Amino acid sequence: MKYPKDTLTIMTELVQIKDANNLGNLHGGRLMYWMDICSAIAASKLAESPVVTASVDNVSFHEPINVGDVLTIESKVTRTFRTSMEVYLEIWVHKDYGKRKVKSNDAYFTFVSLNNEGKPAPLNLELIPETDHDKKLYDGALRRRQVRLVLGGRMKVEDANELRALFFHDK
Repeated sequence: MKYPKDTLTIMTELVQIKDANNLGNLHGGRLMYWMDICSAIAASKLAESPVVTASVDNVSFHEPINVGDVLTIESKVTRTFRTSMEVYLEIWVHKDYGKRKVKSNDAYFTFVSLNNEGKPAPLNLELIPETDHDKKLYDGALRRRQVRLVLGGRMKVEDANELRALFFHDK
């Protein structure tokens, strides 16, 4: 048994000229790279094994990140499934030398736990959400998973019970 707080991973990066585009903004690809590292560390803390990125979805960009900004990437596992787990990330930008902290991005990454042969390995543990925020993320994770599976062609819409419940009220 583990808790989301057990997987909390925090990275801090200083945006340098080499990380930016010609407008002085952080390249989205560089941010994705940092996000993948941070979320993989959170996932491997839970799995206690190697993990691989299975999907990235719902990356939202709220605030530009400029050269000279310091950003903090926070990630934690929201829910586990048979061999996969969802990780939620929040990216905070510290502007004006730390005078302002602004949420810049958030996203969901999915990771698969691997065994010693590099094959998907069952996650034989329970993740217990503690805070209200953790419970909200946990509850929504199954719906987000079903969306990913339906869009990826790995689940039929009629089998996505959590999604169907949002739109259809069976009598």
